[in-house]
Amino acid sequence: MNRFARILEKNLSGKKVLGLFILTNLVYLFMLLVTIPKTMGFANGMKLLDMLPMGYSHDYANKLFNTLGEDGREIYLTNQIPVDMIYPLLFGLTYSLLLAYFLKKLNKLKSPLTYLSLLPIIAGIADYLENIGIITMLKSYPDLAETTVIVTNTFSVIKSTTTSIFFIVLAVILVVLGIRSVKKKSNLGRI
Repeated sequence: MNRFARILEKNLSGKKVLGLFILTNLVYLFMLLVTIPKTMGFANGMKLLDMLPMGYSHDYANKLFNTLGEDGREIYLTNQIPVDMIYPLLFGLTYSLLLAYFLKKLNKLKSPLTYLSLLPIIAGIADYLENIGIITMLKSYPDLAETTVIVTNTFSVIKSTTTSIFFIVLAVILVVLGIRSVKKKSNLGRI
């Protein structure tokens, strides 16, 4: 068994995974219901940079920061970003363990499929790098370096891409588990 699989297996109690899942989604809900709407209240209908899965341009970032105004940029920096510095760690840990938990149920934890559990960790790291870029842009505004926007945008796209791939993988694994469960029950019914 590879080292990564051993680390995952050591932390795969159902209670731990469920507790992390609840905590992660409470933080996410707080962002969705409190900090994001508070920040977007200054955005005049524009989406925040971390909410643009297909990325953004230098012009868009400049227009958004201008539209937010000084108060909106301050809210972004002091309300949204601090909560979004907690979320990537929780997302990475929780969803990595959740995927490993279901892989273990399929007896695939010791297979190369285990490496799919790295997807949420990669997304979390990209989210941190995105946040650092956004902080840099907010602090340097109105002098937005095009390079900073391009690099930050790259991490935004990596975050959204790996997150999307992860949820597709998770859905496939849940479907496979569901099919196995139904087959197992129907085989038991025949006995």
